[in-house]
Amino acid sequence: MGMLKAAKIYVSGLVQGVFFRAYTRSRARALGLKGWVRNLDDGRVEIFAEGEEGALKKLIEWCKVGPPHAIVEDVKVEWCEYSGKYSSFDIIY
Repeated sequence: MGMLKAAKIYVSGLVQGVFFRAYTRSRARALGLKGWVRNLDDGRVEIFAEGEEGALKKLIEWCKVGPPHAIVEDVKVEWCEYSGKYSSFDIIY
């Protein structure tokens, strides 16, 4: 097992109303990550994900492209301490 880490990811551009959260949830679950994704009032999508560092890096790379119809302009990442408090990856509101 790789090193366990956590990351907060902020995605900006045309990322709301294009199923970004649903695709992110699906991708994160496929990578074995735990955490959440939500829309922010400023038009960005915020993701908190934790798990193996390699899987997190794959999710970050995916976020730079996003799902069909998304136009990603920027991805900011803040690495955090792994908490282990999430049991699944969900869309939150």
